[in-house]
Amino acid sequence: MAEDSEAEKTEPASERRLQQARDEGDVPRSREVSTFTVLIVAGAGLYMTGSGIARQLSATLVSGLSLTREQVFNPQILLERILVDIVQVLVACLPLAIAIMIVAIASPVLVGGFMFSAKGFMPKFSKLNPANGLKNMISKNALVELVKAVLKTIIVGSVAYMVMMRYKDAIFGLTGEPPYESYEHMMDMIAMSFLILVGALGFIAAIDAPYQIWHYADKLKMTRQEMIQESKESDGNPQIKGKIRQLQREMAKRRMMQDVPTADVVVTNPTHYAVALKYADGAKGAPKVVAKGTDAVAAKIREMAKEHRVAILEAPALARALHKHTDIGEEIPHRLYAAVAEVLAYVYQLRAYKPGGRYPDRPTKLDVPADMDPNNAVPKN
Repeated sequence: MAEDSEAEKTEPASERRLQQARDEGDVPRSREVSTFTVLIVAGAGLYMTGSGIARQLSATLVSGLSLTREQVFNPQILLERILVDIVQVLVACLPLAIAIMIVAIASPVLVGGFMFSAKGFMPKFSKLNPANGLKNMISKNALVELVKAVLKTIIVGSVAYMVMMRYKDAIFGLTGEPPYESYEHMMDMIAMSFLILVGALGFIAAIDAPYQIWHYADKLKMTRQEMIQESKESDGNPQIKGKIRQLQREMAKRRMMQDVPTADVVVTNPTHYAVALKYADGAKGAPKVVAKGTDAVAAKIREMAKEHRVAILEAPALARALHKHTDIGEEIPHRLYAAVAEVLAYVYQLRAYKPGGRYPDRPTKLDVPADMDPNNAVPKN
């Protein structure tokens, strides 16, 4: 059961998977929306320009049937006359044809947006596999297409019947009208009937568009294992990243330990904290922390300080404040200047001390703001 749940695609597609699908030319598309858009524009254009087209077709028909003696006995003149009539018909139909062509090209972007992918032009030989074709024929998507086809047949058939019943008297009445009037009247009826039929398809398009978006998202869903694998590929394996961070910490610790012998003083807590400070004479800025640590690391810092004869001063509050508010390589906070200045003055006095002279007094009351000492932090309720 656990393996089955792992194989189920329950996770929404990631941004990476969506982008990969777009790169391969796979975006949601609704043929019903595209068909409806093209047909509704064609019907509207026919309704607006149908009368003009009918008049032009009628004039062309009359012209084609009215031949002069010169045209009958001279094929060249007859051919020129035919070409002129054809051009006139094309010019009359050109605005409608251009409008339909533009909408046919632009309508697919209504669902899924604009997309161009060269991979979409590459041949896919898997589509020639009969097994895949049979699988598609009995798929859930094939069932949905079948339902849509049945719905379209029922809706369009019903609407077509109602339209015929509405215009049956007008259709029979065309025979009693003058030719020019009957052509225009006929074109108006055809255009209006066409618009009504296409409007019925709008119901199917309104259902198909959200379905195609849902179906696309459902198709690209991922299993939990795929999500984990993609996360590893994108962000790196967590185990490897953890190992890298561990190595980085160890390298930083080794570099830190190498800087302890160069420090001026190590301030301790006395056992839990150790912070090594360095101040270069004549350099700009405040003293810097070159090493710090707690527990075992603090013990190692103290050990190296003793080995290289670096002064060690027990100042618990200052050690805790420095460890809390300063990272390695940073200058000490300005609020600790006074306390650190006393410590460095003591260290310099130790370096200058000579046997027989007055031994420097160890500083005991350092000016460490109470709010910088972690031990003085107010506990949260």
